[in-house]
Amino acid sequence: MSAAMPIEMRTSARPGGQGSFRAPIGAATYRMLTGRNPADATIEDEDSFDKHVFASILAVAAMEGGTVAERAGLTAGDLVTLIERFFSAAGDVAALWNAPAHRAEDDEMAMVRDLLLANRSTENDAGVWLAGMVARRAMEPNHLWEDLGLRDRSELTRLLTRHFLPLASRNTKNMRWKRFFYRVMCEDDGFVMCSTPICSQCADFDLCFGDESGESRLASRRRDFGLKAALPREAAVVHSAPA
Repeated sequence: MSAAMPIEMRTSARPGGQGSFRAPIGAATYRMLTGRNPADATIEDEDSFDKHVFASILAVAAMEGGTVAERAGLTAGDLVTLIERFFSAAGDVAALWNAPAHRAEDDEMAMVRDLLLANRSTENDAGVWLAGMVARRAMEPNHLWEDLGLRDRSELTRLLTRHFLPLASRNTKNMRWKRFFYRVMCEDDGFVMCSTPICSQCADFDLCFGDESGESRLASRRRDFGLKAALPREAAVVHSAPA
């Protein structure tokens, strides 16, 4: 591992590392890859946006512990190629992040990935990588944009519109993206996922169309870590104050 790697990254490699070690890892990983904080990302053109998306996914995967390649939905070879193409200055980090060989593939994840691959609208490797990455992160429990490490839902919509336009264009009612993926898969297989023909009459309306605003996971972890770090300093000031 490079000696210049941030201390937050080196602590993440410790076996059994807990939240106190992991809290700053997401933002530190993003800075290592891009040279800037997530809040300061430049995404004006498509290439810079793709770079931001990849850095965000890798950062949130690194923040969770485990093997980054697996949690990001990449094979070892694809991770190496992605790092070389988008983050060459990161050097040998791919060796630390590589996935173990012969891991069984999750059937549900494979179905989402195949759906995305069948609806690609870009021809480069980025779309192939993102199909696997989005599918893997869709297995996590939060809003999809959060589990991709993105800053808000609009970035996820832009990602899907750019790389998977035939699929994204079918979401005309602004359904939550994970729910939408599963609805499309059911419909394509000839099944009816919903019990009511009109969404507005459905008891699960909020599950499909509810608000998805909020603070990104990277920002939340960074804020929580800052608050925890501040508590000992505040306690020291209280105890040192004259009676």
